[in-house]
Amino acid sequence: MVSVSASRVQLVLLVSFVPILSRRKSRSTRENVENDACPVNSAWKNFTLNDLQTATNNFSLENLIGKGGYAEVYKGCLPDGQLVAIKQLNKGTSDEQTINFLSEIGIIAHVNHPNTAKLIGYGVEGGTYLVLKLSSLGSLGSLLRGSKEKLDWRARYKIILGTADGLIYLHEHCQRRIIHRDIKADNILLTEDFEPQICDFGLAKWLPKQWSHHHISKFEGTFGYFAPEYFMHGIVDEKTDVFSFGVLLLELITGRQALDDSRRSLVLWAKPFLDKNEVKELVDPTLGDNYDQQEMACVLFTATICVEQNPIRRPHMSQASNYLGEIHILFSIICVNY
Repeated sequence: MVSVSASRVQLVLLVSFVPILSRRKSRSTRENVENDACPVNSAWKNFTLNDLQTATNNFSLENLIGKGGYAEVYKGCLPDGQLVAIKQLNKGTSDEQTINFLSEIGIIAHVNHPNTAKLIGYGVEGGTYLVLKLSSLGSLGSLLRGSKEKLDWRARYKIILGTADGLIYLHEHCQRRIIHRDIKADNILLTEDFEPQICDFGLAKWLPKQWSHHHISKFEGTFGYFAPEYFMHGIVDEKTDVFSFGVLLLELITGRQALDDSRRSLVLWAKPFLDKNEVKELVDPTLGDNYDQQEMACVLFTATICVEQNPIRRPHMSQASNYLGEIHILFSIICVNY
């Protein structure tokens, strides 16, 4: 295993390139990181440790808004009042996890879309940090678990359309095809006007044009969002994200989490109602009847086909987006029991 020390991390950022691994690394891992090599944007700010400690009240637990296998995310406020999300690589992480963190930097460097998160800087003093723009609304997950009354149907539908646009960009229009691998409510940041921004590219993978999929040996991600082919066989492609997007749609429709307190899957809970088209059993009670019936019909239809067990039967994201937008066409063919 190649050692990637803190000084190596600093060198990577300061000379503006993600490191190239030794030949002892597997070819697939080595190519993945080599492909990530990209100059650090000159507009990114290099934050000192004191800057980050001040912004997060010394990384207090009250400011902790996310936690993963090798990093924690804190909410912070810069001296000019700008809110930020600061992702901190945990101390003592393995070389492989450090490489994944650096790979995330390389991917973010290539991403530029209204529905993807905005990196504004980084830190290398006393650790390794990414600093992202954050709005006062925080993440979609925090809103769904907290003040659901703030999420009316208009906001939810906007989040759905924007997230679809962001995924289409990653899959089809980015400089290189990107599979996010961890689409979930907690990884959707919201601007003040409920515009969604996909964040956390820690598990993301480049998918070369000549490849149909990746085969992943190490199982990572979030239970409740896993596509069956990934869970069973380690197969990762665009359809993996499509399944997770379908779960996200069900969360926005129902107000439920991907896994409930008893660890029951939202997909399994919703499937009987989807099959029988029992809309009132599915719709979040906090919405009541305050939603557009045609839009709801389209979202339900799209969610149903996105969570198909067989990936061949799932749409690509561009197709799913079309289903979400073709309101009058779909409404004429879908019988909805209101």
